[in-house]
Amino acid sequence: MLKRRSNGAKPQRRNPVNTRKKLLSAARREFAKSGLAGARVDEIAARAGVNKQLLYHYFGDKDALYLAVLEWVYEEIRAQERKLNLAGLPPDQAIKKLIESSFDYLDLHPDFIVLLNDENRSRARHVRAWSRIADMHSPLVSMVSSILKQGVRAGTFRRGINPVHLYISIAGLSYFFFSNTPTLSAIFGKDLSSAAA
Repeated sequence: MLKRRSNGAKPQRRNPVNTRKKLLSAARREFAKSGLAGARVDEIAARAGVNKQLLYHYFGDKDALYLAVLEWVYEEIRAQERKLNLAGLPPDQAIKKLIESSFDYLDLHPDFIVLLNDENRSRARHVRAWSRIADMHSPLVSMVSSILKQGVRAGTFRRGINPVHLYISIAGLSYFFFSNTPTLSAIFGKDLSSAAA
């Protein structure tokens, strides 16, 4: 479809995929900065460089856009984990690499913590409405379960470790560190956000 310009310039062809990406990127920044309640649709559209009506066209409303952003960040971290190729590693090294990956992701994407904090404050209202959440996370649970079974066979891990509990513990280690860096830095008198920390 051609986009008409009032100044007589040659019409441009719309790129719905690019427009959607720009809206998602702008929304991710705005939701991380202001939270769902504080984020303004006008600001998101302005950041994306598009008309506000396009936001409604592609996403319906602010809540649906927020859910799309949550889907994006969850898919992003799951994709990073899939790329680790943990199946080819000894079990203890696979778990170590998964832990490192969790820290690396949060270090590079501090907005993930802010978005999750906001969603947790709303009692996971959007995540609960997301029909594909279990499908996205079940391969992760299967992967961790497989690593644990290999570790039990190798004598590296004890029997009875719940893969979901282990993953929550791994995520909790990195999440707590990054979400509490300002207060922990003040408490311990050391800038824990620095590379030297």
